[in-house]
Amino acid sequence: MKVFVAGASGAMGRQLVPRLVRAGDEVHAMTRSESKQPMLRELGAVPVVADALDAEQVASAVAAAEPDVVVHQLTAIGPMDLRHFDRAFALTNRLRTEGTDHLLSAAQAVGVRRFVAQSFFAGYDRVGAMVKSEDDAFGHTPPSGMEQTVAAIKHVEDAVRAATWTDGLVLRYGGFYGPHTSLGPDGEQTVAVRQRKMPLVGRGQGVWSFIHIADAADATVAAVERGAPGVYNVVDDEPAAVSTWLPYLAEVLGAKKPLRVPVWLARMIAGETGVVMMTDLRGASNAKAKRELGWAPAHATWRDGFRELSAPTSLQIGAA
Repeated sequence: MKVFVAGASGAMGRQLVPRLVRAGDEVHAMTRSESKQPMLRELGAVPVVADALDAEQVASAVAAAEPDVVVHQLTAIGPMDLRHFDRAFALTNRLRTEGTDHLLSAAQAVGVRRFVAQSFFAGYDRVGAMVKSEDDAFGHTPPSGMEQTVAAIKHVEDAVRAATWTDGLVLRYGGFYGPHTSLGPDGEQTVAVRQRKMPLVGRGQGVWSFIHIADAADATVAAVERGAPGVYNVVDDEPAAVSTWLPYLAEVLGAKKPLRVPVWLARMIAGETGVVMMTDLRGASNAKAKRELGWAPAHATWRDGFRELSAPTSLQIGAA
């Protein structure tokens, strides 16, 4: 089977491409950077250089590959700035709107039979149960400062689900951790925890769902091969409140306990998005993905996975 992976040189692509190759697929790996071609060849893929924001380049790349499946993993996430979240995600938001439209148009032109796209669990509406299923409301109540980012995620989901000419699957990934992610051994979030720059806000009741990048890649391979069209939460088995996972992460990293700050102060420092992420976020259930994709995370809980972040043998090779 021919699989076209857009965003193949990112954290997910580096894990996904070799898994698809091992599964016997012919992988065409798209990157916008000429310099990433040798790395993609080493992973076993056919490198494709194209700018996802250029409709003609995308159309030509997909037409040349003639894939059976397109996998959309396009992101360009810069340094995290919770106070200006939409600003930090500005390019990623374009990739999730314009880039999605370009990929779908190109895929339809060549008769792609399956289209798998990346989404994110943090868009669930902040009402009712603290752990959500795919049937719960999504994308309607973003915090101030995150409206554009949630709207872009919603665009991906709506566009893929509306593509009746193909089998469209949307994977709502949990927060990535592991090699080449911001919560990797030397990632931005890991460094922040070590330096006590990621505090507990209020009572830390926001619930997060995590997924090791390798487990997310395994689920993506499963979605390439099987599963009915629709949305799937790709998260581990243990959604957890910030007040539970953040002190544990600090402990396994050998860091001091996180500082605790009141909500009013956090709102001044990190804005409404930062407060919501720490106090009001909803987690997600993976029951549907396990049942319908025949997948289960090897890191069933972040408790096991987080311990690998401090191990000197943590793998740095191939992974938002």
